[in-house]
Amino acid sequence: MDWGTAEGEGGEEQRIAADPRFAASINLFNDAQWYAAHDGLEELWHETSGPCRPVLQGILQIAVAQLHRERGNERGAVILLGEGLGRLRRGPDRVLGLDLGALKAAAQVHLQQLQRGQQGDPEALAGLPALTVRRVPLG
Repeated sequence: MDWGTAEGEGGEEQRIAADPRFAASINLFNDAQWYAAHDGLEELWHETSGPCRPVLQGILQIAVAQLHRERGNERGAVILLGEGLGRLRRGPDRVLGLDLGALKAAAQVHLQQLQRGQQGDPEALAGLPALTVRRVPLG
């Protein structure tokens, strides 16, 4: 899949990456402002129909998983984290000017530790890596 030309001249990836709402949403995600990050990403997700759509959905599902976790809904967090991670795994590690490989790795650790926590391991959630998305050059 040629991500850069997915929707013709300029491509879906470039359009989304250049949208100020996208940058704002990623900043909110990196600041652990999960609800606001979800809202911004969801708006873009609704406007997208190409190959970047599941990437946006994966990131927003991880944000919602963190929101569930903050609110004490561990089961909901596990479900949404797994769904978001599954969507991101189907795409490249670098897309939309983001290093999704690092996010996937951190989300996998979170998922495994949340599952351990559900099985009664009181130490499971200690020392989790931050869920952030590092920006990288587009293309």
